[in-house]
Amino acid sequence: MIMLQTNKISKSFAAELILSNISIEVKLGEHVALVGRNGAGKSTLLKIIAGVISADSGEIIMPKDRKMGYLPQNATLNSDKSIYNELLTVFHSLIALEKKLRQMEEKMADPGRFPDQKDYEQFLKSYDTLLAEYKAKGGYTYQAEIRSVLNGLNFSRYPDDTPVANLSGGQKTRLALGKLLLMKPDLLILDEPTNHLDIETLAWLEGYLQRYTGSVLIVSHDRYFLDKIVTKVYEIAGHTARKYNGNYTRYLELRAAEYASAMKNYEKQQKEIARLTDFVQKNIVRASTTKRAQSKRKQLEKMDVMEKPRDDEKSASFSFGIDRQSGRDVLSVSDLSVGYSPGSAMISGLNFQISRRERVALVGPNGIGKSTLLKAIADGSTRLSGDIRLGSHVTIGYYDQEQVKLTSNKTVLNELWDDYPLLPEKEIRSVLGNFLFSGDDVAKIVSQLSGGEKARLMLAKLMMRRDNLLILDEPTNHLDLDSKEILEAALTDYPGTIFFVSHDRYFINTIATRVLELSREGIVNYLGNYDYYVEKKAEMEEIDALEAQSSPSKQPSEPPADSKSQFLKDKEQKKQKRQLTRSIEQLEADINKLETQIDEYEQSLLTPEVYNDTIKAKEVQKQMEQKKKELDERLEKWEELQLSLEELS
Repeated sequence: MIMLQTNKISKSFAAELILSNISIEVKLGEHVALVGRNGAGKSTLLKIIAGVISADSGEIIMPKDRKMGYLPQNATLNSDKSIYNELLTVFHSLIALEKKLRQMEEKMADPGRFPDQKDYEQFLKSYDTLLAEYKAKGGYTYQAEIRSVLNGLNFSRYPDDTPVANLSGGQKTRLALGKLLLMKPDLLILDEPTNHLDIETLAWLEGYLQRYTGSVLIVSHDRYFLDKIVTKVYEIAGHTARKYNGNYTRYLELRAAEYASAMKNYEKQQKEIARLTDFVQKNIVRASTTKRAQSKRKQLEKMDVMEKPRDDEKSASFSFGIDRQSGRDVLSVSDLSVGYSPGSAMISGLNFQISRRERVALVGPNGIGKSTLLKAIADGSTRLSGDIRLGSHVTIGYYDQEQVKLTSNKTVLNELWDDYPLLPEKEIRSVLGNFLFSGDDVAKIVSQLSGGEKARLMLAKLMMRRDNLLILDEPTNHLDLDSKEILEAALTDYPGTIFFVSHDRYFINTIATRVLELSREGIVNYLGNYDYYVEKKAEMEEIDALEAQSSPSKQPSEPPADSKSQFLKDKEQKKQKRQLTRSIEQLEADINKLETQIDEYEQSLLTPEVYNDTIKAKEVQKQMEQKKKELDERLEKWEELQLSLEELS
């Protein structure tokens, strides 16, 4: 069943075309993502579907008996209710039904109100019907659902009577998301729902949406999130939409293969055009070959010439360098307390060190003090007590997620040029061009820039500094997926040290060599990337749970040490199985690739340009034999690993 169809939607703002003939569909229960560059029109399309703005042409088709729920970016709640009572409004009809049932129960308690037995039986039937309706609509579970959403969206530490008006903008957005989830619309439309969510809350939302039985249409720049949630992707690019089946990673694979195929066909046609053109030029004036040349020219004229495929629109291009390498010890923090006023520290007793070339991610729940800690190190403004020591020759480049270091009334050009007045304008413009500010873009006023544009300008300023310690507070906020990948590549090649906060798990996984988890108890160190952090934390929690279960008060007959030893043994076996499975999957991919290459060599041996050329044929034969040898080796290794996996199972 089709839940949503857009039929040739077009939209322009002033003279600028945003969307042209956009046709997408979302089926019942399907989870679909819209992806594309910032400014491509994703949010515009969602607003048109939700009825917030109108399209210039086209139509939106959706069954009349189905409900739609829409969460815009930075949605807010203006309410005079408490957080619990605001969510309770979702169930107003159910509460009214509950009230009616209580009234009927009071009436049933007084048999004197029913002088006629038939009236009483009829009343009982009506009560049973309403009770069944109440149960079917979640009458016995709605309060638990509210509690689950409040806990999942990190409101558990707030009293139920906390006024909505007292919440921050990000908290109001989270509460608006929770309210929409409780409404359970048939079609859930979410525009950047992962903004303002910490990693723990993101994981909860992923689980919720994975279980969501309705249809979901979502825009997000969180790659982990999209991979876990969606089964279909529409790319909005060049004002149009193109469909790809699968999650976000599969979309990238399909798009890359599509581009490679299109480029191969384009290059093949270009060679054919060159061959025909060369023949015409050489033979058009010869009497003996004029007719053939004229035929080739007609063939050229009738040819439908392909445009050169574009991998994508223009991408940002930048790298981070340093002027001088720091000493081995970059940063040492001892007994540090941070906050915004003396006597009210957000967190205290922090101790950790960072060495040269490390990439350290700082994670923890929202409000714990991550940004406050970064500020204390970057400029000392939030340090209340304790010691922060920088190593020899350490210089700090600080990326502030609040972007306070940008001057709102300057132009883009002057924002950068004023920091480096001795550089020629051409060089400043060249740097800005690498961050996608070209032509008239450099004359824009900073206050008029979008979030993504401000982020790119901040990164341009950071790149120009050439510091050897980068302190980054949510550097991927406001960046589209393509810009995130460029930033990841630049930071991966950076020769200095990085200490950063991010809620983008893919970004953490790519960049981090170590993870510091910040909590009220202090800092816990994990020597690996995000995946390692998640695995080790889960393992520690399982050990803690096992020790609690096997404590003497609960299981006096079972020694805790033996239970823990068996648990660790089982964990190691599971780890070995995962490693073997990954190795087998990689080998299978290599085997498929080798088999494809061998097939290509065999096919090439049948082509005239190879079998008529002895030298070329021998070279192809030699390469094919080498690939066959590699294939045999991998097949043998595959069999060994399969046997090992079977033994572990």
